[in-house]
Parts: sequence; structure tokens; C-alpha cells
Amino acid sequence: MDTARILTRTQVIHVLFVLAATILLISNAVHGRHLHHWDSFDYCAISCRAHSASLTDFGGVGDGTTSNTQAFQAAIDHLSQFAWDGGAMLFVPPGKWLTGSFNVTSHFTLYLHKDAVLLASQDESEWAVIEPLPSYGRGRDTEGGRYISLIFGTNLTDVVITGDNGTIDGQGETWWNKFHKGELQYTRPYLIEIMYSENVQISNLTLVNSPSWNVHPIYSSNVIVQGLTILAPVTSPNTDGINPDSCTNTRIEDCYIVSGDDCVAVKSGWDEYGIAFGMPTKQLVIRRLTCISPFSAVIALGSEMSGGIQDVRAEDILAINTESGVRIKTAVGRGGYVKDIYVRGMTMKTMKWAFWMTGNYGSHADK
Repeated sequence: MDTARILTRTQVIHVLFVLAATILLISNAVHGRHLHHWDSFDYCAISCRAHSASLTDFGGVGDGTTSNTQAFQAAIDHLSQFAWDGGAMLFVPPGKWLTGSFNVTSHFTLYLHKDAVLLASQDESEWAVIEPLPSYGRGRDTEGGRYISLIFGTNLTDVVITGDNGTIDGQGETWWNKFHKGELQYTRPYLIEIMYSENVQISNLTLVNSPSWNVHPIYSSNVIVQGLTILAPVTSPNTDGINPDSCTNTRIEDCYIVSGDDCVAVKSGWDEYGIAFGMPTKQLVIRRLTCISPFSAVIALGSEMSGGIQDVRAEDILAINTESGVRIKTAVGRGGYVKDIYVRGMTMKTMKWAFWMTGNYGSHADK
């Protein structure tokens, strides 16, 4: 690794990140929509926004039963017009906001109040089916497509998903039961997935009961994941915490994760599809995590690593009642490589293995 060059990049992002974005939201009109008066509040972000709106301005109802899928998408579609005019923020106020999947946009912030809860819809019709990831070739649960993630974005620049520790509840038990019974038509959705994007921040949120993986940045660069609390039953299937996948220059820090699978799983594609796509995960920093995963790892490298994994630095990590501190997992036919991995300052309590490596792990995309 070119340490001086990478540190410079990281330092630049850090300077941007610690910029306090103070937003004073007052009564005004944005293209005919009247916004409510809110008190000012501070939050850390890579970018400030010139425009703002509340979900309630677009018909949102936070009663826990009314679907807000259309309200979220209408709000984001409206705010997207300000992308090149200082950007925009969508504020989610206190309440329980039932919603299916929605797409975020560039130069945009989604901010959840501390008493806001996004409830993922149990209605499968509110989850579009999209194509498999090109570096995977098929869904991870089933052949064919996959359900789109709850919060989804692709080909974006400057996206912030944050809050004052607001909650995103995936209500995953229905999905877990279908997985165990073999009743899934398509691969389960993730809570947050951002694809083909740059300058991404996901921070200061509580994520609970994801149907599958929680946070999945893929084919992206300059990604910050910070200050998340991620909670799932330790027996829930494939509820990985944070999975950087074919990403460059990513920082994961200051998170608390209880998972039914790996707390952080570093990936880069699956078998011949990942080899052909050829996009490694590299320049990754993981630090100041507390993790509990009795049947999996704090940090896993693979097993889908066919594009390669390189230049990973992990430090100041507490692992409690977890199967492995670090594990490298691959399989015959995976291809790729894992190299330049450095770990220090890891405290492990009640572990099965400190370090575990296998070359015979997991399933294949094709027989």
C-alpha cells in the first residue's frame, strides 16, 4: 500500500466529515410546499444542504400502519431537483413510518429524528425485484433476481444517510422464516445498499432485524460507515452487519454490532462472475468496533472474494462471545486473492478461535 497517498485521502475525507452541518429549518415555501418550523440541530456530514423538507409535507403518516412508500419516493423525487443547487435534506420526524423500498438520489441527505422508526413493509408487492449483481451472477438465496433493498441507490455522488440515532427496523422474522422453509422466490432484501457511487456516508443510526445483510456498499468509493448500532438475533440467518463489496477507500468505525452472521464481511464477487468483473475491495480501515456473533466472525474476508481483497487495516476492536476474531474463507474455484491484511489492538473474550482460515467454505454460484 502507498501509505502516504492513502492517508492523505483518508485525512481529506475526515476533514470533510467533521464539518458540522448546522441546519436551521424555518417556515418557508419550496415550490409551493409549506415547511413546518423546527428547532435547529447539528449533525456531522460530508456535505451541507441548501434545501430541506419533511416527510409529512408529502403525505407521510407515522402511525405504524399507513404505507409511506409513495410519500418517501415523492419527497425524494421532488428534492432531487436541487441536486445542483446546494443539495437537499429529507427530515423524518418522530413516528413509526411503514414503508417499502425507496431510492435515494445524489447530493442528498436522509435524516432520521431520534424518535423516528422506519418499519420495513411485510408486503412483498412493495419490494421490486431487480437483476442479480453482475459480480455474483445470481441471487445469494435463490437463482435469478433479488428483492431491492429498503434504502437503495445507484450511480450516485454525495449521499448521506444519517440521524440522531433514529431506527430502521427491517422486521425480518417473516423473511427468516421463509428462508428456513425454502419458500423464498427471490433473494432477501438488505436494509441499505448503495451501488456504483462515490462519497457516501451512513452514520448515527440503529439498524434492527434486517431480512439479510444490513449495510452493503458495492462497486463504490470513498465510503464512511460510522456510529451505527446493528442488532439482530444471534440465530438469524445471514444478518451480516457491514459488507463492503468491491469498494475502494472505505472507513468503518465506532459501531456496535450483534449479528447472526459476520459483523463485518469483506467481499468482492462470487466465483467466475467475480473473477470476470474483477473489482477488488481495497484500502479499507476498520476501527473501534464492539462485536458479538457467537456463530460467526468479527471480521470475515470472503467467502465471496473472487475479485480480490487487499490493503485492510483493523484496530481497536472488542470481540465478545464470538466464534472467530478474524477469518479468511474461500473455496476451490473462487479465484482472487487476500493480501496485505493488518490487525492490531483486538481484545477477544470468550472466543472459539482467534484466527481461522479455510479453503473449503460455502456454496458456488453454479454447480
